[in-house]
Amino acid sequence: MLALWLFLLPIAECLLTSLTAQKHQPLSQWPKWHVNTNVIKANIQVFTMSNEIDFDQLLSKYKSDPYDYIDVCAVHTGRVQFKLVNGDEVHAPSGEWKQVPGTPLYEINRERNPKLVNAQTNGTVMDIMTELDGQFVEAGEKLMTIRHPLKKKEIIEAILKDVLYLFPAPETAKYFFAMDIQSRIDKKGARSVTIDKGDEIITMSLMKRDTPVYYNGEGGVIHSVYFKPGVSVPQGEPLIGICAPEKLPLIQKIITRVKADWDAE
Repeated sequence: MLALWLFLLPIAECLLTSLTAQKHQPLSQWPKWHVNTNVIKANIQVFTMSNEIDFDQLLSKYKSDPYDYIDVCAVHTGRVQFKLVNGDEVHAPSGEWKQVPGTPLYEINRERNPKLVNAQTNGTVMDIMTELDGQFVEAGEKLMTIRHPLKKKEIIEAILKDVLYLFPAPETAKYFFAMDIQSRIDKKGARSVTIDKGDEIITMSLMKRDTPVYYNGEGGVIHSVYFKPGVSVPQGEPLIGICAPEKLPLIQKIITRVKADWDAE
């Protein structure tokens, strides 16, 4: 132990002497291990880049492939029988109250209880798992994909989801805004409501129990609302999109740019 102290003591003395000698020197003359300016510059550059948006890249992405690809999965376990083939067009529910069902996609039979599953969106069927026709499948197993053509409004929403901070549903449940938040929305609209980390913003209704949900993301304005009160939202799907107040002009620029580009075609 004594030998170790004798070995470390000269090193400590040298280090102390070096620090004392440099105490009154300009920052630029300090050794590089005192201030890593490269790391500071890199952090500033990353922050700046994260706040810039390449409009051309975003728009070209949707112009080259203006579709959303929606996977259709088994609603529960059972034996599945397809009602269409690849390339068939399907339609979403229609009517004033959506009382007309969408195009039948498949029938799934569990314990002699058949259930017909209909399309919830319009588009073209592709990638049907034909090898599963007549076979027993597990809940959540992918059965086919629907290629849904995006409208201008849907493209704007998709782009906004790339640039807003999205607050996801913690569980598959029904959601409502907290009473205070809902009151402020009713008076001035969602985009006039600012929230911060730790605020109680939403009530989650699950198994006949209401649980407050606290916001844990970036502070800002509620720009987009992706849920309807009392309608079940799958876990992980966005509930709201938050925008920092200083970024609101940038968001409006995105919307204006998309509308102008699509209207020009």
